[in-house]
Amino acid sequence: MDENMALAALASGDEGALGWFIGRYTGYVSTIVNNMLLPRLSTADAEEIVCDVFLALWHGAGKIRPGGVCGYLGGIARNKARDALRAHHVHLPLEDDVLSIPVPGPEEAVGEQELRESTRRAVESMPEPDREIFLRHYYYMQCVADIALALDMNTNTVKTRLRRGRERLRKELNGDA
Repeated sequence: MDENMALAALASGDEGALGWFIGRYTGYVSTIVNNMLLPRLSTADAEEIVCDVFLALWHGAGKIRPGGVCGYLGGIARNKARDALRAHHVHLPLEDDVLSIPVPGPEEAVGEQELRESTRRAVESMPEPDREIFLRHYYYMQCVADIALALDMNTNTVKTRLRRGRERLRKELNGDA
């Protein structure tokens, strides 16, 4: 079964399809949730959030576009973890040196916004699975071994694709592409 078939089956209420997604994406969702919650909340809290993410997948299956499951799950995981931190009144402490960082002026702020937008476009233009590998590693902070396992790839392949992605991103942002 591929992801699009599983998504269609999930939208029609097939519990086996939910099991397919749980088997494929639990590590991914758990990494996002654990990175945000642990050690501030308990492991049991993190596990409950992971379950809630897949429950949201079950209820929202009809609204997810083909190929969008990974992004959907990542977004739901981040939002639910953030909500859990708020519900438990967990605030991350600010370091004194963070408060002394000068605020950029309007020119710097515009330049930073343009750079963020250019970077986002460059990452979105990457072919699959390179984009997913790049996002998993740099946005969701997954290690190469976890990405390789989740995508059923060799770790050296993942490393090569990350290197090529960095080179491509560098060229596009420098205008060499």
